[in-house]
Amino acid sequence: MSGDDALARARAAHAPVMLDEVLAALAPEGGGAWEGAWLDGTLGAGGYARAILERGARRLVAIDRDPEAVARAREWAGIYGERLVLVHGAFGDLDRHAAPTLAELGAPGLAGVVLDIGVSSMQIDQPERGFSFQKDGPLDMRMAQEGPSAADLVNRAEEADLADILHHYGEERAARRIARAIVAARREGPIETTLRLARIVESCLPRPRPGQPHPATRSFQALRIAVNDELGELIRALSAAERALAPGGTLAVVTFHSLEDRIVKRFFQQRAGGAPGGSRHAPRLEGPAPSFRLLSRKAATASEEELARNPRARSARLRAARRTDAPPVPADPASLGAPRLGDLAGLMRRISR
Repeated sequence: MSGDDALARARAAHAPVMLDEVLAALAPEGGGAWEGAWLDGTLGAGGYARAILERGARRLVAIDRDPEAVARAREWAGIYGERLVLVHGAFGDLDRHAAPTLAELGAPGLAGVVLDIGVSSMQIDQPERGFSFQKDGPLDMRMAQEGPSAADLVNRAEEADLADILHHYGEERAARRIARAIVAARREGPIETTLRLARIVESCLPRPRPGQPHPATRSFQALRIAVNDELGELIRALSAAERALAPGGTLAVVTFHSLEDRIVKRFFQQRAGGAPGGSRHAPRLEGPAPSFRLLSRKAATASEEELARNPRARSARLRAARRTDAPPVPADPASLGAPRLGDLAGLMRRISR
């Protein structure tokens, strides 16, 4: 297959969410040229990356932790020559991945960073990846296709740990009931498929009314977040973008559920000097100089036209801010609203043995 054919197939396979809004947020101030180095931390099918390159970016670093996404991109990447740099890695390390390109170009930092958080449509649509309860497949959910899987988690974790994951990462009110049912079911045999887990969760919850989400939605979300440490990776990525962006560069983040959006919202509030606090009894203490300037106080959402084409965009929220010249500040996960779940890394190490 030629590069042109591969590019056409990639464009048809997946339309990036809120593309017009993301490009408007990333656009250089004053209508300037799209010069310098840019970064797409969640390559996926390459929709954002291609759009930025087609606007004239000198260089774009595209990162994905999923090796399949990087392999697919190599089929069409040659069309852009050295302007496109593909990286198989985590976006929490985006400043490190961008460093060689910045050094080569002699650039003071990135002109813009875009992050599309969460699982991609392509991953959901592949039953063998185990992200969806709509089709039967192995209970996997690993974006990087390495490390402990969702099956390892549900079959080896203690009941209390499972309940905490479902409660904190899925905001599931029946977390303890579901965790108890999972432990009881695995005594009869390992839980290895998506549909078996979905049926276990369904047995613990009332039948949904028309228009309500599937009963397993929150549980699958929670397990996926835990398996991939998605919230920890998001916090690391926000801090890495703060370190890597040049003054005037923009960070645009698209989220798909409230946990992610809360973290991004609070990060931008804190970095823009607008975090709540202070009163006549306890005046606000002077903090560090703002390292970002908000482009909008409210999150942008998908247009009705886009929702008609792509219902999955309904939960998408876009927040963006422009980097100032103030130095970066270390992130505090607790102040960003990240769920307190003890030692997730330690739990994942224990179940991988």
